[in-house]
Amino acid sequence: MTYLVSSFYKFVRLTNLEQKKKDWQAYCQQKEIKGTILLASEGINATIAGFPEAIVEVLALLKTETELNDLTTRDAWADNCPFERMKVKIKSEIVTLAQPQADPTERVGHYVKPQDWNELIQDPEVLVLDTRNNYEVETGTFQGATNPHTHAFREFPEYVQQNLDPQRHSKIAMFCTGGIRCEKASAFLLSQGFQEVYHLQGGILNYLSEIPPEDSLWQGECFVFDQRIAVQHGLAEGTFDLCTACGHPLSEQEKRSPQYQADIYCPHCFPFLTPEKRAKQEQKQRTSNLKKILSEDQPPSSNLGRGSKMPVPPPS
Repeated sequence: MTYLVSSFYKFVRLTNLEQKKKDWQAYCQQKEIKGTILLASEGINATIAGFPEAIVEVLALLKTETELNDLTTRDAWADNCPFERMKVKIKSEIVTLAQPQADPTERVGHYVKPQDWNELIQDPEVLVLDTRNNYEVETGTFQGATNPHTHAFREFPEYVQQNLDPQRHSKIAMFCTGGIRCEKASAFLLSQGFQEVYHLQGGILNYLSEIPPEDSLWQGECFVFDQRIAVQHGLAEGTFDLCTACGHPLSEQEKRSPQYQADIYCPHCFPFLTPEKRAKQEQKQRTSNLKKILSEDQPPSSNLGRGSKMPVPPPS
């Protein structure tokens, strides 16, 4: 069984959010769609998954709104549905920066197509900036990119104020997973006096779907906020796993570390694991294993043995 995973966003003035939330939640559940749709007065940000015909019908419903009739999507395929439930939420921002002057509906940086990206980021005068969180950067990034070492997108303005200067950094090229963070980040940089600001159109996902591996300057895999964990070129599912104790993405090499024990700890949380916490994790895993064994003898309607929600790190 194959699922279509569709990601999309748009900065646009939206109204009647409560009614949209109610209608779209009900319609998605009716069509057995799962995922998350975030709504705010500044726009929409979503990733949803389901059977292809159901995704097409949901998108058709969204596009009946005048503000969303030109909505574009980035699509991928998955053997299993990467979400457990459907959520439509109203937020103050569709991506949190907490900088009201950064308004992508008024102005943003220059969009750069994937086919033109390599040439731009190899220009020695260009500062290439990864606007994602540190654990995402560790999973993969572009050759020569600067990691701001932020833990949440709202920390980006502080990084800019402490490390960047419009006089010294005359050209800045930014990228993120799907493009949404860069739109707001570019609007913020422009509000701070930076002149030449560029960002990768459609983000890393667009680049990986358009640029063949032999021509790529991408290194590693791209972290995504669902049960696929990461994707590779062509948006094929990646090789990373997730530590169920701390939620950090794990490479195959990290899973071979002596500081890794499945479902208990990994190299990222092991140094902070007290004996009490370790004992608690081990007991939790024993309980989970017991439920799994018991569930094998239960009818399908039983709740025993159902997996808990995967602790994916929250998107910024």
